[in-house]
Amino acid sequence: MTIHSEVIGSLLRPAYLLEARRQVETGQISAATFKALEDRAVDEAIGLQEVAGIEVITDGEMRRASFFGHLVDALEGFDPSGGRRLPMKDEEGGQFFAPTPVVVEKLKWRRSMCAEEWVYLRARRKGPLKVTLVSAQPYYDPQKSREAYPSYDAYLADVVEIARREVQELRRLGCSYIQLDAPQYASLLDPDIRAALRQRGIDPDKSLDLQIACDNAIIDAQPGVTFGLHICRGNNQSKFYASGDYEPIARVFRQTRFQRFLLEYDDPRSGGFEPLQHVPQDRFVVLGLVSTKRPQLETAAQLRERIEQAARFFPLEQLALSPQCGFASTMEGNSLSPQDQQRKLKLVAQVARQVWG
Repeated sequence: MTIHSEVIGSLLRPAYLLEARRQVETGQISAATFKALEDRAVDEAIGLQEVAGIEVITDGEMRRASFFGHLVDALEGFDPSGGRRLPMKDEEGGQFFAPTPVVVEKLKWRRSMCAEEWVYLRARRKGPLKVTLVSAQPYYDPQKSREAYPSYDAYLADVVEIARREVQELRRLGCSYIQLDAPQYASLLDPDIRAALRQRGIDPDKSLDLQIACDNAIIDAQPGVTFGLHICRGNNQSKFYASGDYEPIARVFRQTRFQRFLLEYDDPRSGGFEPLQHVPQDRFVVLGLVSTKRPQLETAAQLRERIEQAARFFPLEQLALSPQCGFASTMEGNSLSPQDQQRKLKLVAQVARQVWG
């Protein structure tokens, strides 16, 4: 897939959609009315990307309350907010603790996680399209999940089976590009988090090997689909979770079967481009150089210079450009305006055309 500009997935939710979600949850509007407003928001998200000139289009994740919303909505067995609370922070010292899901019962398939998103998107726009699918690997807790699954391995066996079923359904419906969002890898690149894991008796490198094996099992023998892996360091209301370069998890590049790696590179917290030397030369690396956390607009010259720096470690023709993460991994969105978002998307497309034609 020779594509040089794309978004990561989510876009800012319009105010009317946020209000409609509140109203449907309190019974003030019907599910049918809410669905029509979701459709309107998706149409607008598609139009925004088309006008900007982005090559690969998503639905903006408008139908999700968060990037993992499709997981907890479609599968039985999760407590949507009963998991570990992640400390989300910023460079100014601000912090809050974000709730995460946790499995508390055996997972059961209620409906497809992404079929509705894909079918609607496919009907609205021709050309390169993408569906984002969250990894369920992080949502096991040894205490809270043990009654449902006596071991993490038992949980992962069901995760792989369900994820493969989802991919097969998307393939049947004509989807040819699936991005897996894998927040669990972020904890394995941060030196402080790695040390904390060891204190809890968890070997970060063994965890990495297990997660790689799980992801490979999900995408193995699924012909006709390009699989992308998105690895960022947390993204919730302009705050992050982890810091550090990709070197501690470089085995992900060498050992997984993903064809595209969508990586966060928008600030010094992300480290240098040296780990790109570990990426096989038949893959693509999508450089997340444009921040979705800050309203300040990067310049085309800055982005071109950064791309040139990355090309010292990986072939230029196998590189691409994107924002560093979604603009709204949760429905609250990051601290920038729709106008800021539009300018950043246009810049991504503009620089991609300048660099790659």
